Amino acid sequence: MSAQNRIWAGLLALCLILTVLAHFCPWLRNFPAGLTLPLAEGLNLAVTPLFEAARPLGRIVAVLVETPLGLIRAGLAWAPWPAMVLAAMLIALRAVGRGFALFTGAGLLAVVGMGYWPKAMNTLALILISVPLAVVLGFALGVLAFYRPRLRPAVIAALDVMQTWPAFGYLIPLLLLFGFGPTAGLAASVVFSIPPMVRNTLVGLGDVPPAVVESALMAGARPGQLFWQARVPTALPQLLVGVNQTTMASLSMVIIIAIIGGFNDIGWEVLSAMRAAEMGRSLGAGLVIVLLAILLDRITRGLAERRDPRLPRSLSGRGLAFGFGAALLLALALSGQDLLPGDAGQRALRRLDGWLLEFVTWSAPFFAVLRNVITWGVMLPLRLGFSGSASPMVWGFALTPGVTLAYAGASAALALGLGWRRPGAGIALGFASLLFWTGLPNFPWIGVFAVIATATWRAGGAGLCLLALSGLGIAGVSGLWGAMMQSICLCAVAVLICFAAGGALGVAAAQSDRFSAVLRPVSDTLQTMPQFVFLIPALMLFRVGEFTALIAIVLYAIVPPIRYVEHGLRNVRADLVEAGRQMGTTPWQLLWQVKLPLARSSVRLGLNQTIMAALSMLVIAALVGTRELGQQVYVALSKADAGAGLVAGWIIACIALVADRMLRAPAGVQSE
Repeated sequence: MSAQNRIWAGLLALCLILTVLAHFCPWLRNFPAGLTLPLAEGLNLAVTPLFEAARPLGRIVAVLVETPLGLIRAGLAWAPWPAMVLAAMLIALRAVGRGFALFTGAGLLAVVGMGYWPKAMNTLALILISVPLAVVLGFALGVLAFYRPRLRPAVIAALDVMQTWPAFGYLIPLLLLFGFGPTAGLAASVVFSIPPMVRNTLVGLGDVPPAVVESALMAGARPGQLFWQARVPTALPQLLVGVNQTTMASLSMVIIIAIIGGFNDIGWEVLSAMRAAEMGRSLGAGLVIVLLAILLDRITRGLAERRDPRLPRSLSGRGLAFGFGAALLLALALSGQDLLPGDAGQRALRRLDGWLLEFVTWSAPFFAVLRNVITWGVMLPLRLGFSGSASPMVWGFALTPGVTLAYAGASAALALGLGWRRPGAGIALGFASLLFWTGLPNFPWIGVFAVIATATWRAGGAGLCLLALSGLGIAGVSGLWGAMMQSICLCAVAVLICFAAGGALGVAAAQSDRFSAVLRPVSDTLQTMPQFVFLIPALMLFRVGEFTALIAIVLYAIVPPIRYVEHGLRNVRADLVEAGRQMGTTPWQLLWQVKLPLARSSVRLGLNQTIMAALSMLVIAALVGTRELGQQVYVALSKADAGAGLVAGWIIACIALVADRMLRAPAGVQSE
């Protein structure tokens, strides 16, 4: 047995001993309450004076932000919708092509018909303010990190924390600084949207060929000319990708900032409709957000890909100017006229409530079976373990000493039998059997510290180990150990479901071009939908509860395994696949013994992104009823409790960062 296997075997023995002793010493099961400290209260004492001192500055910033926001809102409210639709179609034609221009027109006409045009324009006003601010700040920070290599590790670490920090966590300090209103929401949107622009700026400037720089220097370019006339134009495609990702990140915050913004936009419409249990209205407003997301994504992505040469000549030069001139003349001609269709669309959405209720009633038996299977067969055993869930209702028998001995004997026999030739696999089976017995939240806390410390040390060294232990330690001493374990449990179930279903879909898409063509637009739609929208169908079908949160997380996190599994399988070297066929492998053997092992790095990266997506959705799902860290952040937001929000947010960020580093390290994938 190798030294590594001996270490893990010792840890397994330690965890087994702790599990047995926990029956006599309950403090070994959960973090002792006597060790908790008032961390949240201490943080509040430290940060509250800072926010109070900065409030005058916050008022000045609020005026500076709300003034242009008001002007943009007034301009969009003045422009008649036919002129805006024409202008949007021209932009879509320029960026993508004729087909998407027609889709843009049809989609915006649907927004008008549903009665959401004014609210959609208010949302667009928020985006037109937040995206330029985020792009400028992100670009400046990226340039600073590019020209100051010593600052780059600190900047990248800050970006990692910003991208893993819960979205609601941004709102709490900004709420204390700016108060309720659009300024706090805009600031949260800007902060949340900066990291993609910084990363793409670093990548774009770093990928400028040395020959371009040398040519500019030989031509006598000064530092400013070298940057603006050589580096930036060469890096422009990557910078535009950053603009695209920044725009989508800003749009994903629309509903979240509505919680504190009090802004009459689409985000507030979705939130108020969900609170009123009007599923038809919330579904209509959610579709508007999805449509805006698709339009902004495709247009900014089309500009980033520089597809102009493929566009029709009629749009270039004078054709484009003529089109915008016609839109302006149309706006002037129709100015002051009430062209909105009234409340007919809203009445239709209210009638949709009845149809949705009939569908929910009709489909209730099927979804009840699905809920029971996942709840009783997956969630409950993982949360309570075999020892806590074994009952006639769940398993059909009660937990007796004989059953306990039988489980222990069977687990030991299987682990020893498998470990005879493959010690690592036997140890892994031993841990799985022990975890299945105790349940994740009831696993001995000392064992959790020992296992995580060993795994992170081996994967990333002392730095990653300290990061992981800081998250565990803060969760323990702040009294959030149980909430943290509940969060890990919920995310683990979601990731298992996503990777099983998404991986199967990815495999099927890799094997069939036709199925891939059908699946791709579905994946594109799911990927562009803001997080909050996923709560609408989950809430409609399953009402409030933890299972609803699970379904919302699964819907949001299922795209990465589909994309990465298909990408990995399609990019396996053709000569190795052909060699496998020459050896007479069956299609099943070719998939499992050749393609999947060769696509392992892509599959692992897909798992990484699935975990990141599940954790980012965790706080959003707290709105439909959970009992974990996401709920702690949401409660802290409702109470404007900065200390509690910072503590819970840091624990979630630690979980995400540790999972990211551990999954990247074996694949040799370095963080940007």
